[in-house]
Amino acid sequence: MSNLLTSDPIALQAFMSETIFATADAIGNLSVETESVSSSLILPQVPAHQESVEEFIYQGSKTKGILFILRYPSFPYFSPEAEDAFVKTIGALKLTPADVAVVNLANAHNPNEFKRIMTFFSPKKIILLGVEPKSLKLPEIAHNSYMHGRIATVFNTYSFEEMFSDTVKKKAFWMEFKSLIQHQG
Repeated sequence: MSNLLTSDPIALQAFMSETIFATADAIGNLSVETESVSSSLILPQVPAHQESVEEFIYQGSKTKGILFILRYPSFPYFSPEAEDAFVKTIGALKLTPADVAVVNLANAHNPNEFKRIMTFFSPKKIILLGVEPKSLKLPEIAHNSYMHGRIATVFNTYSFEEMFSDTVKKKAFWMEFKSLIQHQG
């Protein structure tokens, strides 16, 4: 591991195709090794005293209560085209990728259980991007429709790839998505 230049779990996930497990001693040794890396590189450090690994690997933030759930087996989160569309879409509503949480259920580390998703993220608005509600043991929700729960509203829609090829799907998504995000509560 002497050639390891980062200990950032998101960066490592982008390059690794297998799940990696480590003991507390190994994490401690990794921290010692990364301290010896050239100081000209600015890298996030894994604290040697880290007690537990996050239950989910995700990007963004949970603070605004907006969660995007997707299932892209070939990418850490989005395909490059879908990521561009995602950034532009949320940007039109004055949000950035740092404002919302994005979880890819194709990542073997992430539980595919709606209760655990709700407990961990505590979302108020959930957007299923091409993820069938039944795969999360939710009732059937038509595309571009909502299910209002006690805690959160679930919006079921198409993946960005599906919307790229069908402008009717894209327009229907935009109208409903805009309404969901702009609606307070």
